[in-house]
Amino acid sequence: MKPGRLLVLVFRCALLLAAAGAAPAFASDPSFLFTATARDFGSYFPSYLANGYFSTMTSPRGTEPNAAYMVAFMDYKPGDISRPAAIPGWSEIDYNPGGGWLNRTRLDAGIFQDYAQTLDMQGATLTTRYRFAYANKASDVQVTTFVSQASPHLAATQIAITPRFDGPVQLSFPLRLWSEHQPRFPIASMGGEEMISAVIASGQTLDNKPVPTPDRAPVWYPGYTQVLSADGDAKALTLALKGRAQHGLGMTEAAAIGLPEGLSPDAVKLERTPTRLSLQITATLHKGRRYVFTKYLALSREGWGEDQDVLALATAARTTGFERLLADHQAAWHALWQSDIVIDGNPAVQKAVHSDLYYLLSNSTVGTAWPMGACALTPNYAGHAFWDSDSWVFPALLLLHPERAKPIVMFRDRTTEPARARARQYGVEGTMYPWEADPQTGVDVTPHFAWEVYREVHVNADIAIAQWQYYLATGDKAWLKTHAWPVLEGIATFWTSRVTYDKAHDRYEIHHVTSPDEAYNDVPNDSFTNAAARKALDIAVKAAGVVGAKADPRWSEIASKMYIPFDATGQRHLDFDKSVPHDKITWMGSSLAWLMYPNLDLPMSAQVRRNDFQFQLDALKSHGDDPNEMMMVMLAVGAAELGDAKAAGAWIDRNLVGFLKPPFNVRTETAANNAGYILATSAGFVQSMLYGLTGLRIDDEGLSEKYAPVLPPGWNGLTLKGVHFGGQRFDIRVERGADGKAQLVRKALP
Repeated sequence: MKPGRLLVLVFRCALLLAAAGAAPAFASDPSFLFTATARDFGSYFPSYLANGYFSTMTSPRGTEPNAAYMVAFMDYKPGDISRPAAIPGWSEIDYNPGGGWLNRTRLDAGIFQDYAQTLDMQGATLTTRYRFAYANKASDVQVTTFVSQASPHLAATQIAITPRFDGPVQLSFPLRLWSEHQPRFPIASMGGEEMISAVIASGQTLDNKPVPTPDRAPVWYPGYTQVLSADGDAKALTLALKGRAQHGLGMTEAAAIGLPEGLSPDAVKLERTPTRLSLQITATLHKGRRYVFTKYLALSREGWGEDQDVLALATAARTTGFERLLADHQAAWHALWQSDIVIDGNPAVQKAVHSDLYYLLSNSTVGTAWPMGACALTPNYAGHAFWDSDSWVFPALLLLHPERAKPIVMFRDRTTEPARARARQYGVEGTMYPWEADPQTGVDVTPHFAWEVYREVHVNADIAIAQWQYYLATGDKAWLKTHAWPVLEGIATFWTSRVTYDKAHDRYEIHHVTSPDEAYNDVPNDSFTNAAARKALDIAVKAAGVVGAKADPRWSEIASKMYIPFDATGQRHLDFDKSVPHDKITWMGSSLAWLMYPNLDLPMSAQVRRNDFQFQLDALKSHGDDPNEMMMVMLAVGAAELGDAKAAGAWIDRNLVGFLKPPFNVRTETAANNAGYILATSAGFVQSMLYGLTGLRIDDEGLSEKYAPVLPPGWNGLTLKGVHFGGQRFDIRVERGADGKAQLVRKALP
């Protein structure tokens, strides 16, 4: 049989399976599979399932009451900062074979026998299997949960039970109604010392914790969703509720329960309490038979499908069936993975890249104007949007998934008015975007204990650079004129009013800023800030030419005369003005590596680049403590720019040590702490492949080969699959030529 004819037959068979409601047999690459065993019970760091719109955390049994969150769904309690409101937990199922409830039985390898929980990141599906053996009764259990990528309002969780006995059992299908978190602190007004004292007085600490306990939970607690109405129908096997985030938006949630075929329950009871809305089912099961119970969920909120009847959606999902919904969901994820990063020769790095891409894709949306919170759909860093969204996450998505990068730049366009109001508040012109922006409103929601970061104004340049990169990657002039130009013009105007002219030296300076190395607060002429501001001004001039607007002549003048501190004797840049002692112990040691990062990429000679890099390494040793994982990424990129393949590979490998928490490669902020789900670090690791090892840069010439590509020792190749740029798609491969040197090869795709 000819290969083409065979492919046609395979495709037709797949269609027949789909029509019959059977899930397609997606065989996942092992680099996408992460499996927990009973050995992980004591150090289980939760992951999450999400589709960019809502989430649920994972848990060892696969059935526990898990926290869940919805995009930009915020609690605005007076006195507090805005924070993600925990929506009613939806993935919980409980089972009692007669000796005790599954979720209340201690995690023990002797009770949860032959345990394995697999997160398949290629299909974004969590499957948990074990034999629940307790009180002289045993049941084989399999739990499968997903949050639909194909139908963003839907999710489902299914439990299959095979009892090793005959007799009655109980099952519970609740929606968990969370209480308001206590204690809540007036973080909008508390200073740093007040915060620490209040945390201690509450019996907690802000110290680093051993795995799996998260750090800083006293500060990053979830907001509250008040349930306004909740009811169910025991006959129809449905639940529905309406809620509202405290002083925030409204939401709706519904569940429909699917029973095993042919099973008639002995009893079905609706339970309503202040903490649970649940259907309680009693049924008689028979030894050796497999019983499948399914919980179909539908969720919505104001500003996202508020016209949806979630109860109708949940019951329609039940009619469609679990297998069909799962097949559509997995197909949507497999389509996303058509754009991928493939590493030949280092399986550990490949797994890390896939887990990082999974977390980025799980939190991205299409056709919206929401940013990406610093810590994904979790309460960490209060769900606020930092420069992480523009400078770290955005470039990581732009080449592989431009449609998922676009909402990040659209968010800044949507929130220009709050940025203008903030500029007026601080006595400057144009737009002054906040250090921490509320993802729904765009207003400044920085905690009072961190109030001084209002000086970390480089965020305004970072935003401008991202806007221009999106235009360069897409060539969309209409978008540039309508959406990006107001952002770029407002930011350039901000810088014209923020700089100071030094007449004696005929140069422009920027005073009273916070360095990216944030222990250095209120310093003059931070090099990263000044360099980024110069680039933002140059961008505004270029954009004006494209859209036919008039550029302020001061933009070019300021950019051409912007002062960037430099040590002529040492032939290297300074972190900031030489009048400031460089003597503090910080997690970075120095911020010179940031000058080399792809989105800024400050022009400099090869010798200066080497000197900057060496100073960064020396400073990290002498003045660094528990470095943030973002620093490890920047060092990998810097080494690649210098053509040092061995050092680049070593720093990439260093990114795997301590930062990836088991069993699902959740990245934490540092190796020592457990401040998890930091998307900037996942995005940074991805960028070290996209821009670091390839030497590619997005500039006015296109996707340019600005630096020679490098391959770490032992690597056979690196492929960027399905790159989007300038309206075209292609694969980009770094491979070794006949001379053993790395070379870049582009292959156009249809």
